[in-house]
Amino acid sequence: MTDQDLHAHLIGRQGSRADLNTPVLVIDAPALKRNIAEMARFAASKGLQVRPHAKTHKSADIAKLQIAAGAVGLCCAKLGEAEALAEGGVLKGLHITSPVVSPPAIARLAALNLKVEAMMCVVDHPDNAAALGEACAKAGKPLNVVIDIDPGIRRTGVASAEAAVALLAAIRAQPGLTYKGVQFYCGAQQHLEDFAARKAAMEDRAAYLRTVIAALTEAGGAPEIVTGSGTGTHRIDAEFGLFTELQVGSYVFMDAQYLACGEIGPYETSLYIDARVVSANAAPAMVTVDAGFKAFSTDADKPVIASGAPEGSKYFFMGDEHGAVVLPPGAEAPALAARVTLTAPHCDPTVNLYDTYHVVDGETLTALWPVSGRGRSR
Repeated sequence: MTDQDLHAHLIGRQGSRADLNTPVLVIDAPALKRNIAEMARFAASKGLQVRPHAKTHKSADIAKLQIAAGAVGLCCAKLGEAEALAEGGVLKGLHITSPVVSPPAIARLAALNLKVEAMMCVVDHPDNAAALGEACAKAGKPLNVVIDIDPGIRRTGVASAEAAVALLAAIRAQPGLTYKGVQFYCGAQQHLEDFAARKAAMEDRAAYLRTVIAALTEAGGAPEIVTGSGTGTHRIDAEFGLFTELQVGSYVFMDAQYLACGEIGPYETSLYIDARVVSANAAPAMVTVDAGFKAFSTDADKPVIASGAPEGSKYFFMGDEHGAVVLPPGAEAPALAARVTLTAPHCDPTVNLYDTYHVVDGETLTALWPVSGRGRSR
């Protein structure tokens, strides 16, 4: 049975969150909307655009809320995510932040470009520029591209100002491409917990970005768009006078990794996993819940208990399907079948484990939103 089969009849019924089949992915709708509104307010106050990263939520419903709040479009990590958003009705300002290089994928991108207004993609190699340009010229609509600049991760992007200028020339040689600017995403700096260290790291990277922009400008390629930044550094990046738009993503949910970082902003946790006590026999100070490795990402710290267990209780993985809630000394254990709500350690890969968001306002289920980009990694 699907989540729709199991839970659609609960929508709008007072207290219906208590009747959800667990484990289940839950969005606190008021908190989500406050986060979206706060980022829109902040960006507007700095004269910046927001192009949120959909890899966080993989949801056309959330994307539409972000656009309604003023976002110019959405970033997508992969082509499949962009296709899924387009299928969900998001047809403007989609930007693919990783290179699209294989012939089948380039053909799909050229087709998607015909459907989406102001479609955009990164490019970091002259051969890729030639392949994209040929496909989009043949399809009959130029593709907007930005030069991906490696900020030092050595994952994707051109590695020097000289390489950026050479790539600019390659792009301009293609009638099927329209040069729009640069992308500079500093992923390694996003999770530095100490604000001063994060600020110093970004000041260093911003100095490098200035040299690349200066070289492009001298070559006649002053960027119209400088896209990048993220939830962890957006308040720092907004002061550099370099970026034109923010690729923030996790601010909508605020997982444990970002909550550990100082001075990000007044964003709230809005993403939860509801679990249920399925056994209370193991020990007086422990109960077992029905959420294990298959319910959370495992690339970060353990989930944190938000509610449903005494203060000081800790969660530990106990296998694919189960987790332990270990209680502090003398605490009363949750009852069998009681709900225990946990936060996501890392939101993006946790979301990718589920098919549906269960949207709640307090204790009432208000909507079911599909995780529309789930599995669309290609």
